[in-house]
Amino acid sequence: MLTILGFAMIATFLVLIMLKKMSPIAALVLVPALFCVCVGKGAELGDYVIDGVTSLAPTAAMLMFAIVYFGVMIDVGLFDPVVRGILRFCKADPLRIVVGTAVLAAIVSLDGDGSTTFMITVSAMYPLYKRLKMSLVVMTGVAAMANGVMNTLPWGGPTARAATALKVDASDIFVPMIPALAVGMAFVFALALVLGRRERGRLGVLTLDEVLVEETETVPAGAGTGNRAGGTGGPASGNGAKSTGGPGSGTDSSPGEPEDDGLQGLDPDRATLRPRLYWFNALLTVVLLTAMIMEWLPIPVLFLLGAALALTVNFPHMPDQKARIAAHAENVLNVSGMVFAAAVFTGVLQGTGMVDHMAGWLVDNIPAGMGPHMAAVTGVLSIPLTYFMSNDGFYFGVLPVLAEAGHAHGVSSLEIARASIIGQPLHMSSPLVPAVYVLVGMAKVEFGDHTRFVVKWAALTSLVVLGAGIVFGIV
Repeated sequence: MLTILGFAMIATFLVLIMLKKMSPIAALVLVPALFCVCVGKGAELGDYVIDGVTSLAPTAAMLMFAIVYFGVMIDVGLFDPVVRGILRFCKADPLRIVVGTAVLAAIVSLDGDGSTTFMITVSAMYPLYKRLKMSLVVMTGVAAMANGVMNTLPWGGPTARAATALKVDASDIFVPMIPALAVGMAFVFALALVLGRRERGRLGVLTLDEVLVEETETVPAGAGTGNRAGGTGGPASGNGAKSTGGPGSGTDSSPGEPEDDGLQGLDPDRATLRPRLYWFNALLTVVLLTAMIMEWLPIPVLFLLGAALALTVNFPHMPDQKARIAAHAENVLNVSGMVFAAAVFTGVLQGTGMVDHMAGWLVDNIPAGMGPHMAAVTGVLSIPLTYFMSNDGFYFGVLPVLAEAGHAHGVSSLEIARASIIGQPLHMSSPLVPAVYVLVGMAKVEFGDHTRFVVKWAALTSLVVLGAGIVFGIV
């Protein structure tokens, strides 16, 4: 019964948000609460929620201060050189813009943190998508898939969890998987090329003059809209043809005002720039990411200290600090609220035992003849299981069971561990992943729209990685 109710709860949640019958926050809270009562454990709902909130509180704190830190770094111009390089490549060609999104997301993903990747990618690319009236779900989908493939880095999380759960070395998992993951990344770039060509066919290749004429005709000077062709510096910013200083910035300009290249993602003249502090900010970011990878301190503590130091040095006056915090407050509130709502969902799933019963049912229904192919079976199961479960639940709850089943048929723990990271391209769009709310929130995309678009492509990317792993003899 718990197995059926677990799948029914997940299906109900997905249907409600994809059909836009409920907001993600409301669905994350009310659907599990209802099913908790149906299970007959309504009296224990409070304990489940507190357990879920307790487990996700460090993640929420990390996201809150990471948004502030990287928001400030975007405001002061740390990422402007990278962004300008990507935008020079993209020009006003939708095909190049989509490919540029995949490239930028893949590069930034090297830090191992999905929230960071999405904040930088959306801040850079959002103005182009809005100004050219491109599909924003293409941006969120491509960014999520690129980050999902790169999320398998040893310091990204899943690989470390698999290594810990099966007591093997993370490098022994990741290094042999590099050829298969490279094929997966190539597939994401190829998919970006196809989606970009489709956007080019729909919109054509625009010139700067055409873009500015379109803006002048559709956006009256000074009009307050964030949904027109006019570019913005970020999802939470104001309007105007000239891009603003990042998420939450409020500087505007006349729609027809000339710009250096006409399609700048970040305003080169914004008041928040701190060119004299560029190398300090670069060094601070390198030290912060190094400390995160080396685990010198807990990640929430690192971002808390980093955000405080970045604000103090770059904006020594109290009113300026308050203005920067207020500029990013909308994103902080949206993401932290979504994380705590997700805590209800995960708390009920785990507290009622639904997760354990669902995993047990899947493992028990693996045909006996598939035993010698448990690595491939693990790869296939990792795709839906890491979508419907947290990484912790899958790697520490399900993976050891799959590994034991593999051992009985002579399949090594390393093969099982390598196969277990195959589902990550889809996992990064799971409603249980806090970073995905940073992505859709900053891009002003409905979570249901993102889900409808990305699930099929992300699942196909995972299958491509699995196929490459089998062909190369890795899995």
